[in-house]
Amino acid sequence: MNMKISTKGRYALRMLLDLAIHQDRGYIALRDIAEHQNISKKYLEQIVPLLSKSGLLRANRGYQGGYMLSKPASKYTVGEILRLTEGTLAPVACLEQEYNDCPQAAECMTLSVWQGLYQVMSEYLDNITLQDIIDKDTALTGGDYCI
Repeated sequence: MNMKISTKGRYALRMLLDLAIHQDRGYIALRDIAEHQNISKKYLEQIVPLLSKSGLLRANRGYQGGYMLSKPASKYTVGEILRLTEGTLAPVACLEQEYNDCPQAAECMTLSVWQGLYQVMSEYLDNITLQDIIDKDTALTGGDYCI
């Protein structure tokens, strides 16, 4: 069982946080996000289509081009972002689908452990917004952002 969040998930979260922090500047160029976050622009280019297609980003081409959030930072949850990039947050394969078709499900002694873990992780991540992260960081650093 590998419960690590991938680079794609971590970078997508950092990119969206960067856009949230700089939302008062309008559209932000991808090269600027890459520079702020010390992430390769090429890597961000691979993440952008996923975020755009799902409606999390607005894009603007041309001279003043770049990206911005499509809704307020308080409307994005970490759970939503990670599900989009990771596919699932399920700790075991049998919980990845809505219907558990594992032949051992009925007599599996450990299933309730994995269901409980999945529920706790989901509730935790679904109750943290981008704005919550920014507010907590601001309280800790006095507004000197470090993502």
